[in-house]
Amino acid sequence: MDLATASTIPPTRLAAEPETAGDAPVGSGPPVVSAGVSEATAVEGKAAPEKPQHTGSLAQRMMLIASAWIIVLLLLGGLALDRTLASLVTRSFDDQLGYMLTGMIGSAEIGPDGEVFFNRPLGDQRFLEPNSGLYWQITGKGHEDFPSRSLWDRTLKTRSDHFDAQPHVYDSDQFPGEPLRVSERSIILPGSDTQWRFVVAGSRKDLDEQISQTRSILTYSFVILGIGLLLMAGLQTWYGLYPLRHVRRGLATMRATGASNLAEPLPMEVQPLVDELNALLEHTDRQAEEARTHAGNLAHALKTPLTVVMNAATAQAPDLADTVIREAAVMRRQVDHHLARARAVGRRSAGMARANPYTNAEAVLRAVERLYEDVRLDLAGERDSTVALERQDLDEIIGNLMENAAKYGGGSVFVTVDVDPDNTDWCEVWIEDDGPGIPETERVRIFDRGARLDTEKPGTGLGLAIVRDVVRIYGGEVELDESEDLGGLLVKLMLPRA
Repeated sequence: MDLATASTIPPTRLAAEPETAGDAPVGSGPPVVSAGVSEATAVEGKAAPEKPQHTGSLAQRMMLIASAWIIVLLLLGGLALDRTLASLVTRSFDDQLGYMLTGMIGSAEIGPDGEVFFNRPLGDQRFLEPNSGLYWQITGKGHEDFPSRSLWDRTLKTRSDHFDAQPHVYDSDQFPGEPLRVSERSIILPGSDTQWRFVVAGSRKDLDEQISQTRSILTYSFVILGIGLLLMAGLQTWYGLYPLRHVRRGLATMRATGASNLAEPLPMEVQPLVDELNALLEHTDRQAEEARTHAGNLAHALKTPLTVVMNAATAQAPDLADTVIREAAVMRRQVDHHLARARAVGRRSAGMARANPYTNAEAVLRAVERLYEDVRLDLAGERDSTVALERQDLDEIIGNLMENAAKYGGGSVFVTVDVDPDNTDWCEVWIEDDGPGIPETERVRIFDRGARLDTEKPGTGLGLAIVRDVVRIYGGEVELDESEDLGGLLVKLMLPRA
């Protein structure tokens, strides 16, 4: 029995789609030639693809982000530090005024006349120098003001309508051209019922100079720090992106020397990209090798029939017509086989292939039922499984297997989709029949091209060979076994899930 016979139903017909000229078998005449000519013309007339535009520089993006972040942080940090330092300088100035104010209060007494006086002179010599920038004054309701000599003919304006138990510090512009920092406190001295207001004032000139000097040092420091950080960011960007330039030079070296991959070690962030690139190059080389192998196999397969035909024609053999027909059939089978492999390789390389085995099996089952009306075909299993195969190739695989089962079985064919739905890597499709099956010793040889066990029925012996080659191209496997339920042949398809 020949279970390796090629399906007489092209996969496109099983899927109820019209056959294209590019898929027509050799010997179908002008459609193949015209398709080839049109494709060649289209390729020759197609303009060269434009160089893709880049989306900007990584180094520029990194520098812009780093510069913006450094400037924002330096501005915010500088403003915060400026306020902090200005506050510290002002607090130190206020503390000095507070020490003087405390010294005044500790030295003040009430004399016999009810007026306030100091029992010891204040320590700062500036209180004795006119317009020195440091002043004090004591005022009380109903009493004359008691000013420092440094005030000369001026008076500090104070408010006596409230009582300040703690020192009250504020800025004052009462002296034209000399802004003051004033600290005052209300005290009731022993031996007096008067609310005395002690006031110490200092010129803000020294305070403003200290704050200005601090801000100048802070500005210079932050500018130098910003320049240093920007230089560091530039160096970091240049050094960090150096491996990418190394990859570019490596690719240029590969193009010049013909090397097959990038073998030098790179940083862990770049190495995955290089590994994927090497895998892509390996995939491309493998495809090129497969193409060369297909071309060599096809040339070798056609060489013998062509030699037979040429010898018969040269010898003017009387059976020349029969020889040409027989050898042309052999060449057609070989071309069909290699075209199926080439289509599968091309579709696999396109990527993103998706197909539903149950839906495809339903379409094939309806087509096979019309050809073999006396055969009972049943389908069961998971309806939502998806495999990483093109639909046309899956039609060809299932079509070959189901037609073989219907042709050489005993009248019953059972198809089960996704036998093990819990397997996340593989989708299993079983095709069983109730025929005599295949001896275990022949289950490997039957996959060879042209191998047949039954030569009485029509066939080419390429069906299982095509199935095996196409399934393996997509990374799957096909096995033959004995059906426990029907007793005939069991074909197990292991297809990669999408």
